[in-house]
Amino acid sequence: MGGVAENMQALLLLLVILLPPEAGAGEIIGGIESKPHSRPYMAQLEIITNKGKFARCGGFLISQEFVITAAHCKGRNITVILGVHNMSQEESTWQKLLVKEQVIHPGYNFITNLNDIMLLKLQNKANLTHAVGTIPLPPKSTFLPPGRMCWATGWGRTGVNQPGSPTLREVKLKLMGAKACDHFLFYNNNFQICAGNPRNIRSIYKGDSGGPLLCAGVAQGVTSYVSRDAKPPAVFTRISPYVPWINEVLKKDNQSLNG
Repeated sequence: MGGVAENMQALLLLLVILLPPEAGAGEIIGGIESKPHSRPYMAQLEIITNKGKFARCGGFLISQEFVITAAHCKGRNITVILGVHNMSQEESTWQKLLVKEQVIHPGYNFITNLNDIMLLKLQNKANLTHAVGTIPLPPKSTFLPPGRMCWATGWGRTGVNQPGSPTLREVKLKLMGAKACDHFLFYNNNFQICAGNPRNIRSIYKGDSGGPLLCAGVAQGVTSYVSRDAKPPAVFTRISPYVPWINEVLKKDNQSLNG
């Protein structure tokens, strides 16, 4: 039984790259530069991994105290930077906030990458400004049909072998049917979204983990993984099934503050 599990894990690693934070900042391929501060909910995460290395991930602000990102972006310490457009030029809009608690979904599986979602509780509240704001989440009953056009956003390289882009970039992706992601061993359409037309080069890539998939101004997905060659489609954690869990975490936090 153990041999079967090991073989499946090896096959998974051959097929996909799980966009680990160790790979660096977000990578948007075939996209465009975002208008500065047009996506005020975007967060850049600076991570000290459990191995003591420096890494980056994306994330997005859902309240003054919580950011959503991918579970595999967990680390020993995380600092959230809000109000960023160009990572190489610090502006007065920046807010650097330490993460007080990393709340990983209890069902997260690092082998299958299912339930790849995490809530970050900030040590101090974010100040909401023109450059820092929150984004709404979908109702738990939401299930977007294939064919819809959505946006993924992140910082970093613009190609598999290209240098990093310091500015926030965005890419338009088409929602695909489950069959388009059949080549991913553990893809589950109930809990994940398949996005990106295979006939196009537009995609997310290494380290873009944790950033949002945005559909009509609502965060519908969390960037999770893509093929090693960056060929779309990519896989995003579907947010709607996790809304009750997210609300429970936020409610417990509010109760502990008022208790």
